[in-house]
Amino acid sequence: MMDLIDEPASNTPEFSVSEISGAVKRVLEGEFGRVRVRGEVGRVVIARTGHMYFDLKDDRAVIASVSWKGQVARMAVKPEEGMEVIATGRLTTFAPQSKYQLQVESIEPAGAGALMAMLEKRKAALAAEGLFGAERKQRLPYLPRVIGVVTSPQGAVIRDILHRLRDRFGVHVLLWPVAVQGQGCAPEVARAIKGFNALPHDGPIPRPDVLIVARGGGSIEDLWGFNEEIVVRAAAASRIPLISAVGHETDTTLIDYAADQRAPTPSAAAEIAVPVHADLAAHLANLDARLLRAGGHAISQRQQRLRDVARALPRADTLLAPAVQRFDQWAERFPGSLRAALLSKTQELRRIAAGLRANTITHQIDKGRERLDERAARATRAVTNSLDRQATRLAALDRLRQSLGYPATLKRGYAVVRDDAGAVLTTAQGAGRKPALQIEFSDGTLDVLPRKPEKPAKSKPPAPPQQGDLF
Repeated sequence: MMDLIDEPASNTPEFSVSEISGAVKRVLEGEFGRVRVRGEVGRVVIARTGHMYFDLKDDRAVIASVSWKGQVARMAVKPEEGMEVIATGRLTTFAPQSKYQLQVESIEPAGAGALMAMLEKRKAALAAEGLFGAERKQRLPYLPRVIGVVTSPQGAVIRDILHRLRDRFGVHVLLWPVAVQGQGCAPEVARAIKGFNALPHDGPIPRPDVLIVARGGGSIEDLWGFNEEIVVRAAAASRIPLISAVGHETDTTLIDYAADQRAPTPSAAAEIAVPVHADLAAHLANLDARLLRAGGHAISQRQQRLRDVARALPRADTLLAPAVQRFDQWAERFPGSLRAALLSKTQELRRIAAGLRANTITHQIDKGRERLDERAARATRAVTNSLDRQATRLAALDRLRQSLGYPATLKRGYAVVRDDAGAVLTTAQGAGRKPALQIEFSDGTLDVLPRKPEKPAKSKPPAPPQQGDLF
């Protein structure tokens, strides 16, 4: 048999899983402390906690990436699937799944081409919802009293707008200061548009008749806040007509499509909002002159027409002559007609008076008196009969009262017991507690005192037993 020989022990150290994972993490983070990675965005998932998980990939590899909630809120551009971006962050490991990942702190598009592609995609999605439709556009008021301006309080934009408004037509201007670029641009502009729309019509702050959203020129990255969906939706939902004046004439942002009218520059927006005072005054003067000329011409035409018609009419005395003649005839016939009418009425009165004789009236009075006497006699008989019936009934009730009353009961041998106050007593126990009693009989009243209850006789103690005599 061959002897078994023990193998010598190995000098290789042993590590736990956590020690190996921690060593890899330190090496990876030490070698790649902070990196910028360029790649295409794959799937994007935003958890309910607000953290964002996505992939960065190229044609040969994929890096899992994560951005925490606070980092996502500070991102000027949110990654979308298919975008080519440059992500800045640090490499680290995720021990529970034995993989490495990139913790992204910021993201920027990899060139203008990526931004334009994302812009076209967003534009198509919003247009499909109808936010850019012509039927949604509102007409601008011709002469607004109050203009709301959404822009930065610093810079030349607000000065240009105020200067141009002052030169053209003085109106009341309300400024809502906002950031016009950077991370706070989009939410502040959207909040300003909604804030102006929320002002009441009769509130202490006048509600604008038109809004101007303005910014100077810049790169696509500088103007990107006006391409955000929140700004486009706020502009489309504005009930106040809105003018977009973002950038120069060659700059186009998505708010331009949602606004009711686009201005190439902020100064042009002021020119669109109000007319020139001098031009308006000249136009009004021209209209006033045209109105006076038209009125004078109309009066002249009607005067000439009246003269033409007057020549065709007959003379006034010719028109009135028949009426005057008829009046004269009626005036001559009136006294005779009046006398004839008076005579006719007098004869009719006499005829009626002849029928009113004294004996006829006396006969009618006698007949009326007879009818009245007959009715009075019938009424007297009816009242007498009713009184007799009531008297008979009353006598019967009195007899019943006498037979059922308590005096008659007393005559049959009963009595009524009262206390000294006159209250009726109905029990012996109640009568025993009264100091005095009155007993009413049929022939009078008797005063009595209740008998006091006899005290029981005290029993004598038994006599002690007698001791016997011993002798």
